[in-house]
Amino acid sequence: MKSVRISSFQPAAILKNPHLQTIWAAKVRRPAQLNTYSEQIELPDGDFLDLEWSPKNRKGPILLLHGLEGGICSNYVQGIMKALDKEGYQSVLLQFRGCSGRPNRLARSYHAGETGDLSYIATLLRERLKKNLTAIVGFSLGANVMLKWLGESNRDHISNTAIAVSPPFDLSASADFLSTGFSQIYQHSLVAAMKKKYRGKFLGQPSSLSDKCLSKLTSFRDFDNLITAPLHGFKGVEEYYTQSSCRRYLKDNLTSTLILHSKDDPFLPISAIPEAPELGPKTTMELSENGGHIGFISRGKKGNLAYWLESRILSHLAIFD
Repeated sequence: MKSVRISSFQPAAILKNPHLQTIWAAKVRRPAQLNTYSEQIELPDGDFLDLEWSPKNRKGPILLLHGLEGGICSNYVQGIMKALDKEGYQSVLLQFRGCSGRPNRLARSYHAGETGDLSYIATLLRERLKKNLTAIVGFSLGANVMLKWLGESNRDHISNTAIAVSPPFDLSASADFLSTGFSQIYQHSLVAAMKKKYRGKFLGQPSSLSDKCLSKLTSFRDFDNLITAPLHGFKGVEEYYTQSSCRRYLKDNLTSTLILHSKDDPFLPISAIPEAPELGPKTTMELSENGGHIGFISRGKKGNLAYWLESRILSHLAIFD
């Protein structure tokens, strides 16, 4: 039964602020030591995707989707891969086009509504392994991609369950929110990374934006309007945001799905969080008062910091072993 319920998460006292939760998880947390290997997948359109696999294990596989400008070096990716491995799960990270440390071949890249690559990889893994994926776990932008994909068609024959962490349900509302207050610090950092990647791939080509024009792009809305939207066939930023936001697809998701979200997420206003009638019939959303964006850091039994998010994901996966 679809539902919205109160999360059991309680933040560590010293990290109750949403920005502390967000920044500590992304920047301060010590990186995990992983033993992964890469696999390059050739795509039908002539491009490629890089997968990053954890060692073969007795359970899984779990397909992971990272957030905007994320990848195998992201702390939350390393943390969940380490936690999954410890519990006997093999995981594989789909690194979106251009996010594995080398540029993709085609002019197009990835974006919040691009579900074709996820569909191709999930189906490929299902056919290769001759069994359903145990789960797909998406973070932030990757969660939006996953939820949109699940709502586009019935996918329960590919994955037993899905977990979405801190999805930006409404991309337009998220872009506006990230242009206000302290949240602008995240916009500044991410837009700078996106512009750097654009410069490295396109600068100097006849159809590319000039460096002067690129330098003037300081917001997600500006960048998406001049680069993301036209590069991927949208008429403009509003069409991109409207068609790509996962919120409009939630009710059609028939896969057993858990959404973990915080009311104080600095990437999204509370008004953009969906209500129970908008969810699919097998979707549960757990809302916490605190937690930030992909934070959810609590106090451990010994007084140390504990990464509650990983334990909550593992407890959900145990239902589907």
